[in-house]
Amino acid sequence: MPPKRKNAEDADEKAKTTKTKKAKTDPTTPENTQPTNKVLPVTITFPQKTPGTLRIATWNICGLAASSKKGFKNYVEAEDADILVLTETKVNNEPVDPALVNRYPYRYWSIADKKGYSGTAILSKFKPLNVNMALPGHPDPSEVKGRIITLEFETCYLIGTYVVNAGQGLKTLDAKKEWNTHFDTYIRDLDKRKPVIWTGDLNVAPTEMDLRNAKSNWNKSPGYTEVETTAFNNILNSPDAPERFVDIWRQMHPDLRHYTYFSYRFNCRQNGTGWRLDMCKVYSSKVDIAPPDTL
Repeated sequence: MPPKRKNAEDADEKAKTTKTKKAKTDPTTPENTQPTNKVLPVTITFPQKTPGTLRIATWNICGLAASSKKGFKNYVEAEDADILVLTETKVNNEPVDPALVNRYPYRYWSIADKKGYSGTAILSKFKPLNVNMALPGHPDPSEVKGRIITLEFETCYLIGTYVVNAGQGLKTLDAKKEWNTHFDTYIRDLDKRKPVIWTGDLNVAPTEMDLRNAKSNWNKSPGYTEVETTAFNNILNSPDAPERFVDIWRQMHPDLRHYTYFSYRFNCRQNGTGWRLDMCKVYSSKVDIAPPDTL
């Protein structure tokens, strides 16, 4: 993902350098502070899972090979998610890493035709009824490979996505519009059958709370344009659907500004200049949500 975010990075840098006085009012309170380390520690601690709940985690690893050198295994062992969704895996073949094989008996990898590009995986301790790696109706299957996996379980569907990026200079915004059109239809169709959980790298900052420099990025940077946020909001709040999707993390943390993506440029991680692009959505009345410390 980082190579595709030049527009956002430049806008963030401009905001930082030209609006120094306003930077003092940015949300940098202790509760909004995030770790700045670029390599995961050997020892990582997570809250114990609440009995009777299912732990689903999603992570854009920006390349499995690179992530494996930065503590990927430490995280997998510590989190011990029941279902782990990985995006931007950049693998060319299905990995046989013992750390994954031994923990997750059911592993599904959607691999792009282009080597070292995109890639989505869902690793599960539970066997699904069905697995689908297509986006029905999309005219170009090659644009879909590596971006979506749907697992059907007895009580719900789980969709893991690495959504199309609008690209530097918004040059692939039309491709993202195409994706959103067909994905909206797809997720509505699934929801008519059973509850849907949608997670992964959704490649959009839904509101100004979800990125550090909202004003300087608006309608200039991929992931935060009127076209993208409107399409995303329509998916969450379809006028034809009686219910709406809930952004679980935002519902539980309405005032926090935590981010899941930081550019490698301009010391963005150290400065807290990030974007929240990785999320989990569920329909409000159909899936029970665990307390915050168990997600």
